[in-house]
Amino acid sequence: MERLHWVRHRCRQLLTGNPDGAWYSAPQGLQGKAPHSSPHRLGGTRRTVFALHGPHQQEYENICTGYKGNAIRTTKYTLWSFIPMNLFQQFHRAANLYFLFLVLLNWVPVVEAFQKEITMIPLLLVLLVIAIKDALEDYRRYLFDRKVNNNVVRVYSGKQKAYMDQCWKDVRVGDFVRLSCNDIIPADLLLLYSSDPRGLCYIETANLDGETNLKQRRVVSDVLTQGAEFTPASFQSRIECENPNNDLNRFRGYMENSRGARVGLHNSNLLLRSCTVRNTETVVGMVIYAGHDTKAMMNNSGPRYKRSRLEKRLNVDVMWCVLLLLLMCVTTAIGHGLWLKQMKDPVFIVDAETSPALAGFYVFWTMIIVLQVLIPISLYVSIEVVKLGQIYFIHQDLDLYSQQVDCGVQCRALNITEDLGQIQYLFSDKTGTLTENKMVFCRCSIYGTEYPHHDNAVRLQVYECEPGEASSRSLTLRSACSRKSLSCRSLSCNRSSVSLHTLSLEEEEEEDHMSNNMSNHTQPSARAFCSRMAKEVVPDPALVRKLSWLSSPELPVASSLELTFITDFFLALALCNSVVVSSPGPAPHQVPAAETPPKSLEEIKLKFQRFSFSPIAALSPLSPLSPLSPLSPPQTKDPHSFTHRLFTRGRTDSFTAGGATAGPESHLEAPQQRTDGSDGGDIKAEEDRDETAQRFREEEEELVYEAESPDEAALVHAARAYSCTLRGRSAESLLVELPGVGSLQVQLLHVLPFDSNRKRMSVVVRHPLTGQVVVYTKGADSVIMDLTETPQGAGERQEVSPLIREETQKHLDGYARDGLRTLCIAKKVLEEEEYEVWRKKQLLAESSIESREELLLESAQRLEINLTLLGATGIVDRLQEDVPETIQALHRAGIKVWVLTGDKQETAVNIACACKLLRPNDRLLTANCSSKDTCAALLHQLTMEVQSAHESSTKLATGGAGHPFTGAAPGFILVMDGRTLDWALQEELHFLELSRHCKAVICCRSTPLQKSQVVRLIRDRLGVMTLAVGDGANDVSMIQVADVGVGICGQEGMQAVMSSDFAVSRFKHLKKLLLVHGHWCCSRLAHMILYFIYKNVMFVNLLFWYQFFCGFSGSVMTNSWILILFNLLFTSLPPLLFGVLDRDVAAETLMDQPELYRAGHTSKVYGPSSFWITVLDAFYQSLVCFFVPYLVYAGSDAGELWFGSPINASALLIMLLHQIIESHTVTWLHAAVLLGSAASYLAFVLLFSLTCVTCSPPTNPLGVETLQMSQPLFYLVCLLTTVTALLPRLLLRSLFPSAALRSDGGKMEAEKFRRKKRHRHRRPSTTSQLSVCADNPGLDPPAGSVLS
Repeated sequence: MERLHWVRHRCRQLLTGNPDGAWYSAPQGLQGKAPHSSPHRLGGTRRTVFALHGPHQQEYENICTGYKGNAIRTTKYTLWSFIPMNLFQQFHRAANLYFLFLVLLNWVPVVEAFQKEITMIPLLLVLLVIAIKDALEDYRRYLFDRKVNNNVVRVYSGKQKAYMDQCWKDVRVGDFVRLSCNDIIPADLLLLYSSDPRGLCYIETANLDGETNLKQRRVVSDVLTQGAEFTPASFQSRIECENPNNDLNRFRGYMENSRGARVGLHNSNLLLRSCTVRNTETVVGMVIYAGHDTKAMMNNSGPRYKRSRLEKRLNVDVMWCVLLLLLMCVTTAIGHGLWLKQMKDPVFIVDAETSPALAGFYVFWTMIIVLQVLIPISLYVSIEVVKLGQIYFIHQDLDLYSQQVDCGVQCRALNITEDLGQIQYLFSDKTGTLTENKMVFCRCSIYGTEYPHHDNAVRLQVYECEPGEASSRSLTLRSACSRKSLSCRSLSCNRSSVSLHTLSLEEEEEEDHMSNNMSNHTQPSARAFCSRMAKEVVPDPALVRKLSWLSSPELPVASSLELTFITDFFLALALCNSVVVSSPGPAPHQVPAAETPPKSLEEIKLKFQRFSFSPIAALSPLSPLSPLSPLSPPQTKDPHSFTHRLFTRGRTDSFTAGGATAGPESHLEAPQQRTDGSDGGDIKAEEDRDETAQRFREEEEELVYEAESPDEAALVHAARAYSCTLRGRSAESLLVELPGVGSLQVQLLHVLPFDSNRKRMSVVVRHPLTGQVVVYTKGADSVIMDLTETPQGAGERQEVSPLIREETQKHLDGYARDGLRTLCIAKKVLEEEEYEVWRKKQLLAESSIESREELLLESAQRLEINLTLLGATGIVDRLQEDVPETIQALHRAGIKVWVLTGDKQETAVNIACACKLLRPNDRLLTANCSSKDTCAALLHQLTMEVQSAHESSTKLATGGAGHPFTGAAPGFILVMDGRTLDWALQEELHFLELSRHCKAVICCRSTPLQKSQVVRLIRDRLGVMTLAVGDGANDVSMIQVADVGVGICGQEGMQAVMSSDFAVSRFKHLKKLLLVHGHWCCSRLAHMILYFIYKNVMFVNLLFWYQFFCGFSGSVMTNSWILILFNLLFTSLPPLLFGVLDRDVAAETLMDQPELYRAGHTSKVYGPSSFWITVLDAFYQSLVCFFVPYLVYAGSDAGELWFGSPINASALLIMLLHQIIESHTVTWLHAAVLLGSAASYLAFVLLFSLTCVTCSPPTNPLGVETLQMSQPLFYLVCLLTTVTALLPRLLLRSLFPSAALRSDGGKMEAEKFRRKKRHRHRRPSTTSQLSVCADNPGLDPPAGSVLS
């Protein structure tokens, strides 16, 4: 079997013209030639790249010519391979193989049932329709590929020593490519030159991951030191990097120059194909990966394919149909053999040489051909067509469109629409899914002192009370603010090129829209996070007073340490991020070259050093240094104070083009200038500085922060509110403005980005005032608190540090209870020797190719220890609109909602209460364990107690009503942290049993891996239908594991959307998507499948009953044309329309009564019982349809075609009327299709009867139908047959109507449900109080009620 799979795989590769194994391959002649030597370079783990025009021509010919060219081909076929390849693919389908088998079987003379040509009609029709569809799709791909491959880019020519225009398809590995602002990158390039003086390049990756915020890329450091001008002809380095892969966030390698020195290469040096160059005049890069080797093309997967539960159930029923077919054929074969054996003197010709057993064997295969329609193979094609229609109408639903983000629902998986109507468990992320993910700074704690920002809270309430205003402000992200950002992005670049929105054909229309937007420089930037609500932070007065000490005549010694913490806190907020700054000025994102500051900065440095080593002060509740008591800073604001004059002169507001500061040393070595305020030159200098300050104030309003996450933007805006403003960023430095000091250039030494393992981010800088190497870290409080420790031998710091941690922890717990997102801010001062040791190991890790990620992680962990806690922040993230109503509706629909989040436990519980996931009468089960054994014991105890509580509540509920009623009974909410979740996943049985009895589960501090593990465990072990919804990259694994994955088009890019099966813009849209469209799709397909099975079984049985009257010979009572076209043409369109447009319940009723969602599950509408009931009904109707005409024409001289005519007409009429009975919606379109089907049958048989003489040998249908239809008996027989066949189903529908058909009755049931719910709510609960549970009136469980 494995050998067969291998042969089929190789045949597919050869037919596609790609022997290397890739499904999409480059066209012949566009790929490079095979390598003449060193073939191990292609098959190894590394790739070696030399410049195309340079001194290493021989090495280039030996190695680089074997790499793929830049031409792409996403088509499946060529002109010559279309027919064989398309047939090869189509015959992978079981339906086509089945039809092919019947065609070949009918060509065997001894088992021939029909004319050979007639049997080929169904197969040829299916093959032709699918081939035309595939050809049109592939032709569109061809046009798109040609458009992409013929785009023009400037490539360096070795002969002409200049950059020349060249098509993308002609670019090769080793070429030097020159790009301008707004150009699309044609291949994966190593950045070797940038017009930015600091070697920076900004790119927009929206075409890859949907993120529109700018990302920095920098020139390789070794090239940057060689000089500002880059000459491709002088490039002599060799590049060694990893082989092509699809990881967009990883690139490892090194560049070795002619002297043998190596420089590490990483992701920040690589420009990815299909990204857009922004904010940079000119860049030059060398092609590393081209064509199908680029990361963009390796991530270019087609539509997702999943098998739905309904399709799996259908496969089982098809097997039952196969067994039924075999049973009929065996019965016929045995009957024919017995008939021949018992026949003495036949009155007609019989082959006497063939034994009865052999004749029965032949009849068996003949009946396989005759009864072929019993296998509903065509149903699979019909289901695909119906699902496309369902998806079309889902896309057209305006209720699922969000004007705020200009996005509607997206159906990325085309074959699981019915699974939306069967969801039992919903797993949701919190941030960005239940909440807005629009972070707004709310409050903070510094030095153990909380600053509640009451005025800021009032401002947020004003925004919440004005939904229309808030909506318009949020729209600013795509309008005014984006235009400001993009107006500066364009710089002086007038060139624009077509934007390749994606490299998949399905997005070609969006690509045209994006290209138009980009050419006008008005593309929205939804990642700017520049809404007024986020920017307008109202400072806390107490914190403002303390910061005003920087401008006071004297600094109080007692508050110097606290002031140091405050300054470092806001400096960390401004520095510890990856925010890109944009503004309308020339090259505003860059760090301007600063003038050499006067002596005042040296004095500031000495003063800050004095802050760090001030004598210890008495710490008492009344002491100014005590974290428990607020300080009372001086209120003096003397504009002529010594510090004010010093700090004013220390501002670097005006910059010259040539004066650049290399670091803090330049501040210390500045010439000492002492001026007097009466001096005329000083007055003029003061006036110039005032003008410059005014210009800075004007431009300050225009600063736009392009952040990778809303948290970063919120913290930078908060720091800016306290005049600690981030003004510019480069690869080596940051420009920060401090209150009372002015703009300072901060040397940026290293950036340790955030990752889900460390849960923190750090930057290593040289402090602009003290000159020390400082590490600023921000991250989750659960991590940062463990990394802080009490400093040794630091006097005052040693005593204050425990109090700061204790008070900060109290504030963090309070923030979490209020539903705020919390972050801790910390710092660490490194000695020069300590820093040099760490720096060498860090550089070694950065230049490593093997195990680079592991080495970088170890290096970061070595640095981020023994931190000093500065403070914490609380950021508010509001709930999305209608989230509580949506969750309440999902609960009523029988869907359990779980929340899997990385936030603190208190924050998650607070959000759960706000969104009605946790009700006041619910009981909170908290599991925070310190060991695996404790976790196992706790889960077992909780399980036993919850089971006991459920048994008692069930007895109480069934005591009076006679049936359990748990609609309003108190539920159990399980809450656990990430560490406990790890152990719970190992104790699967206890965790599963406990979670089954809980109304909801909240998993806090969970990692992306844990999220996917939870979803997989519930899906596999409980056998339920799961749905996962999220908005960020950390939700991708969870979304992919679930049966149905839903991505939210939110603030964190498009990774979740691109990995999902469906995408919506708001969480509230899940309500209609599941309760309405999911219910409709599930109900439509279930009823359509049952109808297909019914009509196939019913029609086949007519032929089977006839065998009892023709000696089981395989003869039929109708001509072969009608037999073939009956299911293929006359009865094919009505069920398709039924599957697309039928509505068993109105949308308003489904939204108002979510309980109807449970009844719509496939297990209830389409299950084993409904299948066999449908088969039995088809048997009954076939008996009536056959034997009523038989009894009427018995004893007459009617021939077989005369007898078959009323049977066919009655069968068609019964099937169409059966369709109307089962339909819940009948419109003019339904009526037109039904009448059209009947009319087409009548027109065909009449025309056939009038014109065909030898169309169906050996029978002669000429005149049969015309004569039959001219007699009243024909119509009387059809009427009697139809009424008798459909009467039982009509009575069944009248006596036992389904809940779906009774709209008014459903409303009455819902009202009765609500009355019982209110009665139950008024009845005092007698459920026993659990020692492991806590009542939840205020979400604060009493001590002792929570086991941990």
